[in-house]
Amino acid sequence: MPQRGNQMTLTLILPGLNGSDDGHWQRFWLKDDANSRLVEQDDWKSPRIETWTKRLEEVLAQEGPAYIVAHSLGCLLAAKCADSPFARLIKGALLVAPCDLSTTENLHPGAIHFGRMPTRTLPFPTITVGSLNDIYMPLESLSLYCRLWRTPVKNLGQAGHINIESGFGRWTGGYGLLSLLEKKVKAQGNPGKFH
Repeated sequence: MPQRGNQMTLTLILPGLNGSDDGHWQRFWLKDDANSRLVEQDDWKSPRIETWTKRLEEVLAQEGPAYIVAHSLGCLLAAKCADSPFARLIKGALLVAPCDLSTTENLHPGAIHFGRMPTRTLPFPTITVGSLNDIYMPLESLSLYCRLWRTPVKNLGQAGHINIESGFGRWTGGYGLLSLLEKKVKAQGNPGKFH
């Protein structure tokens, strides 16, 4: 069960391409944390950045300030929200196994319509989780984008894409990372200025 402390800020779960199937750690997170909500997209198989962003903005507008727990393409959705006026409602983001767009487009030709990789500094606190052997994000690309986003990186070693295929069902380590992020935000006192 995630340890959330005294505050009850909502956690928004952002899956990537094809959503997160049953058995994925994001689905367990939704079961384990009563204060988490899935940002449901109309089309998980052919994601379009405009549509996915609009949906996330609608949820933020409706729910108010929230933490984000994103996986793969969901991480890029969160990062692209740096340009949105709704970015101020993102208290912090746990970005797990972000994908490199060109690599992902090569692996799923014609499926993804997400424009270019986000490269600007993220205006909300983050922790990025990656691995040494993620087929969707070469290690050198992970290092580059984390520098550009100004996000600290937690490397899980030989963890693949941190998904069902690489053995990540219920992933309780993620709960501790979100708790760490929340503590950093609280200590900062002004989450919009934390990097």
